[in-house]
Order: sequence, then structure tokens, then C-alpha cells
Amino acid sequence: IFKIAKIGTIAGCFVRSGVIPRTGRVRVIRNGVEVYDGTLASLKRFKDDVREVREGFECGIGIENFNDVKVSDLIESYRIEEVARSLSATES
Repeated sequence: IFKIAKIGTIAGCFVRSGVIPRTGRVRVIRNGVEVYDGTLASLKRFKDDVREVREGFECGIGIENFNDVKVSDLIESYRIEEVARSLSATES
């Protein structure tokens, strides 16, 4: 956890599975309870801004409007997909 003036709190993270996209949504889970759901403010590898971070890599994550990140928090990234409805004919 890094507290940076004018920026806020940055969480040093290790991506255990999947991919964290810069445009994705995140939820912060503490002790099995969701404490925040929102968007990323920043995603960095070393000092470079990146579009995504893949499984097995470390990164720095800044979360929009949330500075209460703790050491044991779990940060999950997800995306919301809109799926077009379809009608299917059923045979009798």
C-alpha cells in the first residue's frame, strides 16, 4: 500500500488469475465482504501506464474514489456485458 499526495492510495498487487483491464470495473473484498464497487483510476506496471495486466504479473492499482485499501484486501476485476435477447421457438 502506497499513499501518494495528490493521487491517493495505490495498491501493489499480484494478478493471480485472468486479466485486469484498465477499463474494467473492480470490487474490493475485505474478510469476505464487498466494501467497494467501482472503476480504476490508474493501472501501472513499474512507472508505465498500461491497458491491461495479465496473470502472473505485478501492478499498481489506483481505485477511483476509494483510498481505504488494506493489506489483505482482495481486488476483483470484472466487466458487464450486454447480451441481446433472443426468442427461441419451442417445438411441441
